[in-house]
Amino acid sequence: MLNLNTRFAEKYVSPDKLAAYAESSAEVLARCQAGEGRYADSQGWLDVDEWAGPEVLARTEQLATHLRALCDTFVIIGVGGSNNSARAVVEALHPHGARIVYAGNTLSAHELNRVIKDLEGHDVVIDCIAKNFETLEPGSSFRLLRQYLVNRYGREEASRRIVCTGTMGSSLERLCRAEGYTFVPFATNVGGRYTALTEVHLLPLAVAGADIRALVSGARKMQEACRGTSDVTTNSAWRYACLRNMLWDRGYRTELLGFFEPRFRWFSKWWEQLFAESEGKDGKGIFPSSLECSEELHSLGQYAQDGTHQLFETFIDLLTPGAGDSLVLGGTDVADSFDYLSGKDFWDINKASFAATRAAHAEVLPVLTLELDRIDEEHFGMLFYWFAFSCYASGSLLGVNPFDQPGVEAYKRLMFEALGK
Repeated sequence: MLNLNTRFAEKYVSPDKLAAYAESSAEVLARCQAGEGRYADSQGWLDVDEWAGPEVLARTEQLATHLRALCDTFVIIGVGGSNNSARAVVEALHPHGARIVYAGNTLSAHELNRVIKDLEGHDVVIDCIAKNFETLEPGSSFRLLRQYLVNRYGREEASRRIVCTGTMGSSLERLCRAEGYTFVPFATNVGGRYTALTEVHLLPLAVAGADIRALVSGARKMQEACRGTSDVTTNSAWRYACLRNMLWDRGYRTELLGFFEPRFRWFSKWWEQLFAESEGKDGKGIFPSSLECSEELHSLGQYAQDGTHQLFETFIDLLTPGAGDSLVLGGTDVADSFDYLSGKDFWDINKASFAATRAAHAEVLPVLTLELDRIDEEHFGMLFYWFAFSCYASGSLLGVNPFDQPGVEAYKRLMFEALGK
């Protein structure tokens, strides 16, 4: 399951004050649980079954089976919310399906040349994910890779190997109808960074061999935990939202998502986008960053310990080792001064490093811990829903619209101007 441990933050925010804040803001929680009319075009994710019900799962699995028969390599062409969720799961679990390659998230010629080279010798299918087909990165990569497929397979065969996920009635759908590409509708009332539990990500995950039913099952469990109780003191997603805003009010301006399992690396990228794009507006918002341990303990870890102390941390702690999580360090034939590690499991060594880091950092800054039983599809489903709901609640407490992103339009306008659009 998933549990929020606030013990290492209690000297900064007492349990009594947290409970009082949560109670005094209960009306915000009730609004978030019910969904709000003013955000109706962005809240399709609140009910998992709206876009990940049995019919959608069956249809997605059927299409994934068909696509896997055509390819050993599946290219996700998407940027940000259109690829982060699937990438978080694929890069953590390495499921046994088609190999996933990522494109549409860069304008670097060097990187795009590398992607094309990486496709040689493989049977390829591409999936262009673009809600409105206006963003430059996926649009340009789609043109590049579409022509790559045509040159390699011929126009007719290439059309069998092209999937597009976009909005009904968009120019992308019209292109698909004209050229015979498979078209998958983008969830109409879900914004990109909230699409983890829609076909936008379920299809690539199914092609990659991930268990999308377990993912959705985990999300349903978390939906019940987040929306099914009116007790503001036991709803962990609500408590997390309240703590973030209490710390914001006290001058904390940065949150580090820390983890001692590199398998959370791409999940942290999803988390960063979720909170940055949802809360970073109107001159407000906690800056979300990540701390990958042990690698960054001598860089960002140093700053957390001895820096300005305007930040707080939320660690993800994996409680139970799974397959491949045990490795005992044996003896040595040289005097290397590490005899104190002989016979110890790296799982336990890593845990000791985590416990020491958390204790040291908690001396100077608030530290929260999100405890997770294990890493699998079900628990990723829990994480996606828990953080999405807490982000909605946190943004509502902060007084911003958690679903728009007006800031990204500024650079787009100047960029399109420069490119002659």
